[in-house]
Amino acid sequence: MTMSRVLDTQPAAVADKAPPPRALPSGPAPMSGIGQPMAPVFTAVAVLVLTVLSLAFARSTDAVAALWGAGGVAVAVWLRTSRGPLYDMCFAGLMVCGLAAGNLLGGNTKGSTVLFTVANMLDIYVAVLMARRFAPTLNLASVAGCSRFLIAAAIIAPLPAAILVGGTLWFSHGANFFDTAQTWWFAHALSIAVIGSFGLTITRREVVRLRAPARAAEAVVLLGLLVVANLLIFGMQSLPISFVILPLLLFIAVRLRLLGVTTALVAIALFAVGGTMMGYGPYSKVFSATDRVMMAQLLVLFGYLPILLVAALLEERDRLSDRAKAGQVRAERASAAKSRLLANVAHEIKSPVGGIIGIGELWRAGQLGATTPTQTEMAEMLVKTARQVEALAHDLLDVARAESGAVKVELRPTDVSGLLDDVRRATALRPEAQGIRIDVVSEGDGLVALADSQRLAQVFGNLVSNAVKYGGEGGIVIMRATRIHDGVRVEVIDRGPGLSPEKQAQLFEPFNRLGLERSTVEGHGIGLALAKRLVELQGGTIGVTSTPGEGAVFWVELPAA
Repeated sequence: MTMSRVLDTQPAAVADKAPPPRALPSGPAPMSGIGQPMAPVFTAVAVLVLTVLSLAFARSTDAVAALWGAGGVAVAVWLRTSRGPLYDMCFAGLMVCGLAAGNLLGGNTKGSTVLFTVANMLDIYVAVLMARRFAPTLNLASVAGCSRFLIAAAIIAPLPAAILVGGTLWFSHGANFFDTAQTWWFAHALSIAVIGSFGLTITRREVVRLRAPARAAEAVVLLGLLVVANLLIFGMQSLPISFVILPLLLFIAVRLRLLGVTTALVAIALFAVGGTMMGYGPYSKVFSATDRVMMAQLLVLFGYLPILLVAALLEERDRLSDRAKAGQVRAERASAAKSRLLANVAHEIKSPVGGIIGIGELWRAGQLGATTPTQTEMAEMLVKTARQVEALAHDLLDVARAESGAVKVELRPTDVSGLLDDVRRATALRPEAQGIRIDVVSEGDGLVALADSQRLAQVFGNLVSNAVKYGGEGGIVIMRATRIHDGVRVEVIDRGPGLSPEKQAQLFEPFNRLGLERSTVEGHGIGLALAKRLVELQGGTIGVTSTPGEGAVFWVELPAA
């Protein structure tokens, strides 16, 4: 194999013997034929052409083939078109033909052609196996998938072939094993990482994004700026402005996502490696030829390639955001349907229940005829039960209206102390409040909140009623109003059994009675959910502080008038 400065990583004496070059061409993946029966043939032709061009360029620049593009092309197409073991065998056979023909046409000896064909096929085959094993979905649009592909197919896969080439050239030509293996690994890892990734990101979803004229024009402008910057940095001008590449690449990742980044990386790799091999760029006057090439490879691999992970992260974020939006739409539709159902049920319940209450009242009063004491008691139970159902219907209707946004609140200055006193008197008349002291404590002046007095009374009435029912065993319920820096805070304090942290987390969920469904305490589990919604409609917040065995404090904070 006659490659000028063959394997620049070898000693000069070995280069004079014209040992087999580490054939490492470059080129983008031809994705237009993906999925077509002729894809393997086109790929073999592309591999042949890239091999010849790479070897010719390496000789013309008196350097090594530092970007073996044929490997990246073959890996990308193989992964995208594989249909089973028979297809894999045919594809591998065509790749062998393309690599061998390219090496022979590129001027390599028969022995070198055999060595590099075997090594290249080992590279390609191991990369395909590793990608299938560790990144089976071939989805680079996620950080995990992208990282697995880069590590498995680009970093680990070229190692066996690098060891094979390094060991063979050391044994046959006395070349430095480490330098030879290192040169091979860098070129093939760069090819699979950049060109292979580019081939895998040419998907219908990515292409559809560029159909919009504005997005296509943006892509042309951004990639054009990138090309101009690369020409200035790695071209004959060799301007020391390589720092502009990274922010430009980041902007491409934000605007064009994966396909834009992989396209930009292919362009950067070609300009950086090619320009460095020709003696241009930031390393042209600092290092030896071999070190210059290696610095260019390192710049692309570790300086710019990580931006691919940024693009993958953005893709993943977009996908999760789309899922979240779709889930939100479904949840809103389900909530709207539930609200309509609750409203309909509540309306349907109210009319017949009203009739039952009327009949029960007439029965209890004896207006339907003489009644026995047992019948009177049964009539009272009937009326009581019907009124509970009626109250439930009203609560259901309020919940439905609140969730659908149909509840209107009229915010105006509201005397919180007077409102609490009204709630205290109304609650004290209830049978369950007998024997329980209800106190109102107002701390400070100016306890005026911006609220809807009717809805606020409904909220505090619910909180006090719950305190009486569930915490009344303490014998006292306190309603305390205080002034805070930007509003008014009202606390409803009971001395009951308190609530565990688990129950506090579920407290404001509708129809959740925290395991008290079978208790003697009446309720339906929607009062607190309704109270929370009403407080939020008034621009306030509601919560609870409790310790098991020490009672509970329900608090409401409202903006000051």
